[in-house]
Amino acid sequence: MSMRTPLDREAVVKAALQLLNEEGFEGLTLRRLAKELRVQAPALYWHFTNKQELLDEMATQVFCEGFRDLGMPPKDLPWKDWCRQFATAERQMLLRYREGAKMFSGTYLTDASMYAPMEASLQKLTTDGFPLAGALHALSILHCYVVGFTIEEQAVWPKPGKRDERYAPDERAARLDKSRFPLSLKAGEELFMFPSERFEFGLEVILRAIETLRETEKQIFG
Repeated sequence: MSMRTPLDREAVVKAALQLLNEEGFEGLTLRRLAKELRVQAPALYWHFTNKQELLDEMATQVFCEGFRDLGMPPKDLPWKDWCRQFATAERQMLLRYREGAKMFSGTYLTDASMYAPMEASLQKLTTDGFPLAGALHALSILHCYVVGFTIEEQAVWPKPGKRDERYAPDERAARLDKSRFPLSLKAGEELFMFPSERFEFGLEVILRAIETLRETEKQIFG
């Protein structure tokens, strides 16, 4: 990686995302980033006082890129379909970068543009009958599911299409006592394969649960 542009926040974030893809979350350090940018480490502190501040800015950029084109949901689109679209878009956003979900988890988003997709989702749910608190509960549940699922997914598949061989079915099967753990052996094929199908199944379970709670917990979900 070579530094061809002036060292500003945007250039640092771009280089940091590239380093994240190359080295993973643990390999992303300010010292290593300074080396990649061919500057002294103190030069980075003019822009970011610590790694967490850098992660906040990285997460903000990834979020804004991921939801830039989502737009407002059509009025006739059922709320479950909108939630499904939103959750799927968030997962795809996190999968763009190696350990993107780990990088995103717990960060403070710094750009006000993040409120546009949030506002669109809240408007959709409240228009479809959710009280504001219920809409927030629903979105929070979905967000936590997406981030948690994707953290685990990226532990198995650090890069798109490239699995950590420790989770390969044959490698895992070789470590199991087939006579004692026959079901666990078979479960590996599901547990460490087909992440998109498992994500969609879990998402559907959550959406149906929210729909059911709307009928029984009116004070929460409307």
